[in-house]
Amino acid sequence: MRNPLADRIVEIKPSGIRKFFDIASEMKDAISLGVGEPDFDTPWHIRDEGIYSLERGRTHYTSNAGLNELRTEICRYLERKQGIRYEDPLKQVLVTVGGSEAIDIGFRAMINPGDEVLIPQPSFVSYEPCAVMAGAKPVIISLKAENEFRLTARELEEAITDRTKILVLPFPNNPTGAIMEQKDLEEIAEVILKHDIYVMSDEIYSELSYKEKHVSIAQLPGMKERTILINGFSKAFAMTGWRLGYACGPAPIIEQMLKIHQFAIMCAPTTSQYAAIEALRNSDEDVAEMCTAYNQRRRFLVHAFREMGLECFEPYGAFYIFPCIKEFGMTSEDFAMSFLKEERVAVVPGTAFGDCGEGYLRISYASSLENLKESMVRLRRFIGRLREGR
Repeated sequence: MRNPLADRIVEIKPSGIRKFFDIASEMKDAISLGVGEPDFDTPWHIRDEGIYSLERGRTHYTSNAGLNELRTEICRYLERKQGIRYEDPLKQVLVTVGGSEAIDIGFRAMINPGDEVLIPQPSFVSYEPCAVMAGAKPVIISLKAENEFRLTARELEEAITDRTKILVLPFPNNPTGAIMEQKDLEEIAEVILKHDIYVMSDEIYSELSYKEKHVSIAQLPGMKERTILINGFSKAFAMTGWRLGYACGPAPIIEQMLKIHQFAIMCAPTTSQYAAIEALRNSDEDVAEMCTAYNQRRRFLVHAFREMGLECFEPYGAFYIFPCIKEFGMTSEDFAMSFLKEERVAVVPGTAFGDCGEGYLRISYASSLENLKESMVRLRRFIGRLREGR
């Protein structure tokens, strides 16, 4: 029988995140610090708006690109929060089924076979496979702990070739919690303009920045015209299950992304879109409260790792922390599996986010402080045994 499968899909590795979560879900008294999902429920006023839309019978398709009212509200939100002004919401904004769809169709709309996409790693698991599925050659830039896992202009310059077309900017970063400050982005922008390349800036964690207000590269002179800004409602508004994201960018690129979206998706969920309008208009206090809670948990974990002598740089974004476990001479996979089996705590090996994540773990603090405290008791006990056994 002829092989029914596409070689390029078969060669893509499945996500390394869900494995540990699935095992933990079958274990009694297990604590999962693996999945990047807020532990908060969607605020009630947002849920109410979704419920109200159903009661009003708003159960039909919207326009392919999304409700005009939502796209307009997205533009107002970005101008209010970051000073980025999109003049034409109907041509420069596309509402998608989560930020992940925006990543996928953004690559497919822009890539010709053989084009190179620069992907700093460790980073979100979708960039590399989505680039491959679009026909691109992924070029990995390994970020370094000594640079707090930021992308430097020198690293970018060294990775660019005459085939480079897109740079992925995944900050605030999943899994490291790293951020890029304005001075970092200004140096990066100089290189991008010099080499005439484009940027896919994934800013899904833009509201979760603890050192300073998030800065988008699209805010810098000359960069909005060559940036696809991707964001969504999952993280900041605790709306993961609503599956809603968006992409903003130059009209000619958004037009082609819309074409793919039309044929593959039709439109994002109508109920979610009405709820999202409410989220953008009236959730500043909710987001601030959640951000304050995450920051408290972040500081607790940084302090806990320092107390137990576990090397870890201080993250300032998202809701992840990325401790180094190289001292134990174990792979990240082996450490995470042993920790899960012996202490019933699920974390994610750093290698799930790229080979350069070896020797690290991703721990999500989108969990209660009570769970985090108990997890640190178990981790201290676990690494104590490892240190005694040397």
